Amino acid sequence: MKYKGYEAVVQFDEDANIFHGEVINTRDVITFQGTSVKELKKAFEESVEDYLAFCEERGEEPDKPFSGNFVVRIRPDLHRRLYAQAKKAGKSLNAFIEERLSQ
Repeated sequence: MKYKGYEAVVQFDEDANIFHGEVINTRDVITFQGTSVKELKKAFEESVEDYLAFCEERGEEPDKPFSGNFVVRIRPDLHRRLYAQAKKAGKSLNAFIEERLSQ
């Protein structure tokens, strides 16, 4: 499920006969639940709206869905080797790493 750039996964609890979901592309915790698909979608959208309103009320910037930037710390010798491999392939280090991670 997606709403305003936020993406959620949903599971069904057979014992409670209820759907419950969680937004997965943000570090903040946003959850919701419903007994039908219609109710679940409404609860998801309301939870995102509540989260955004809560952040605005507190004067905080909401945690946005992931931008695609992340920092990885590696040993200097590995960094040097990866940089050299990227140059040999005619690519930037970012493009080289992204290609490798996609494989």
